[in-house]
Amino acid sequence: MIKYGISELSIISVRKESSNQSEMTSQILFGETFQILEETNKWSYVKITLDNYEGWINSNSITELSEDSFNHINSNPCHVTQNLSNIILNDKNEQMILPMGSSLPNINKVNKTFIINKNQYQLHERYNDDKPDIVNLSKQFFNSPYLWGGKNPFGIDCSGFIQVVFKVIGKKLPRDANQQVNLGSTVNFISDVKPGDLAFFDDDEGNIIHVGIILNNNEIIHAFGKVRIDKLDQQGIYNIDLKKYTHELRVIKRIK
Repeated sequence: MIKYGISELSIISVRKESSNQSEMTSQILFGETFQILEETNKWSYVKITLDNYEGWINSNSITELSEDSFNHINSNPCHVTQNLSNIILNDKNEQMILPMGSSLPNINKVNKTFIINKNQYQLHERYNDDKPDIVNLSKQFFNSPYLWGGKNPFGIDCSGFIQVVFKVIGKKLPRDANQQVNLGSTVNFISDVKPGDLAFFDDDEGNIIHVGIILNNNEIIHAFGKVRIDKLDQQGIYNIDLKKYTHELRVIKRIK
């Protein structure tokens, strides 16, 4: 029988295998739900609702949901946090810091409270439901360190960066760059790009291995060592510090 869960932690690490030493492949942010497909003594194999991504998480990090609660949360709008860090308070007035892209289910816009199971929380920030500008939003991550599998400003990878930014502006994208490239419409000429378009890059075998968000003035913001801004042209990304091309351009996509 399938069970259901939600994260009441700021971040849950998703691993390739059921071991703390295993590679982290993604993260589940606060308020994101998942199906529990398999359980061992200390580990659970889950399928994340946002992107259907699968992996192992520590079972003690799970807040279980009934099927009705799971369906209710996912059939109603969630408020997605827009600041790099956001504070919520529980009913004991204890605070928790959440990263950008966290989900606050069924929030009361007036008093900024929401409930997960029987636990009540309050957003200790200004409630803002306006969709932010993608360029300004993405620049908030500037200098965030690169972390394989990361999805938060203290450690993020290239496709996790894209997924979080687009989640905040109300668009659900897959987890990995080689999946994200299948969305949207192709921009055939670099002279036709608009801020917010996605540029994808491949390796020598033609596999999509990198993605970034196009800015103004032939610039791109992407996670490479850290979230950084470099120059972009028809050849690819020109790293202004290394003074060389680091990624070969494959295709530009516009997500509508």
